[in-house]
Amino acid sequence: MFFNEEFETLPREALEALQLKRLKAMVARVEKSVPFYKEALAKAGVTSDSIKTLADLQRLPFTYKQDMRDSYPYNLFAVPMEDIVRIHASSGTTGKPTVVGYTKKDIETWSELMARSFVAAGVHRGDIIHNSYGYGLFTGGLGAHYGAERLGASVIPMSGGNTKKQIMIMQDFGSTVLTCTPSYSLFMAEAAKEEGIDFRDLKLRVGIFGAEPWSEEMRRDIEAKLNLSAVDIYGLSEIMGPGVAIECCEAKKGLHVWEDHFIPEIINPETCEVLGEGQMGELVITTITKEGIPLIRYRTRDITSITYEPCACGRTHARIARMSGRSDDMLIIRGVNVFPSQIEAILMGVEGVEPHYVLIVERRDNLDTLEVQVEVGENIFSDEIKHLQALSVKIEKQIKEMLGVTCRVRLVEPKSITRSEGKAKRVIDNRNKA
Repeated sequence: MFFNEEFETLPREALEALQLKRLKAMVARVEKSVPFYKEALAKAGVTSDSIKTLADLQRLPFTYKQDMRDSYPYNLFAVPMEDIVRIHASSGTTGKPTVVGYTKKDIETWSELMARSFVAAGVHRGDIIHNSYGYGLFTGGLGAHYGAERLGASVIPMSGGNTKKQIMIMQDFGSTVLTCTPSYSLFMAEAAKEEGIDFRDLKLRVGIFGAEPWSEEMRRDIEAKLNLSAVDIYGLSEIMGPGVAIECCEAKKGLHVWEDHFIPEIINPETCEVLGEGQMGELVITTITKEGIPLIRYRTRDITSITYEPCACGRTHARIARMSGRSDDMLIIRGVNVFPSQIEAILMGVEGVEPHYVLIVERRDNLDTLEVQVEVGENIFSDEIKHLQALSVKIEKQIKEMLGVTCRVRLVEPKSITRSEGKAKRVIDNRNKA
């Protein structure tokens, strides 16, 4: 099934011709209307007229999150404020928030791409979408909401929080699709179990989960506990919001990037060299239709790879692999690079371990230490101490063998790790604290 079959199945040659046309038009607009880009493009020696092929994209300057913060709030906008109909912003937990503005056409584009994404995930007009992404300045809730309405499905604007009520609503309203973070879906499963509710008795059949990295092992856990098909979605506020890319339900082998609106690249985050198909690196995205705040070669910091191989679903758009983490979330423990998702994949493969964990990094005597705290099931935690110790040693050994990093595994009692109704906090890095 397709929402916009013509564009979703464009032959590669036609898709790239469209990208080039839209890229040139976008650069022509920003070099006139955005002082930041006028200066950056001049410094790079690039004009819209000098862009002849898509390969010329590599001549364009990168845009960083700090550039957006330095332009706070509106200095990167490419249209007058009277043309901006919506403003969103990131949380700003590590500094000033990044602000994004949308024109009426931007909202229409976003709505279509989210509708495309829903259909790719297996959602249709007759579905009832239970939307537990947060509403407000965060783009998740409203992005999914407008996409659901564009598709013609029924949408329940629950937002996050009040988990018991969420479950009651899903029961009573007959929700068939759930949208939220993967960690919150597992929190829902846990809360339902406490209330004696079996997700097999609900009508849910599709879950669309994003906003944080999650592993294939966690997908299997979610599908088993919530009795649905779990699909990965990707987006970020700076580029648009949710719906930049999504898995198709037919294959679940990579997320289709809507390339008629975004040009993806994979680069080496250290050297900025553009990497080839299948190589793991940092995702860089250029928006080619956005009016409010177009971005050239935005450094997402998300780590993935890309493939242009044909997909079983018939869509011709490139696919990016499931995010393995962020370049700025990567932990370096005694010279070893580790992503939280790599440890998660190991933990989820251990029987008796629950999908709730936290990584605590300390520096002792000038050496980095890693402690992995992970919950175990009630039956395991009540077991003899020697059995718990044996399980800890087993996990420590697996992490050492598979990732090359030494850690201490601490098994903790059920429900002792703080739950999140949004993005789960997986890492506590105390190395830079006084």
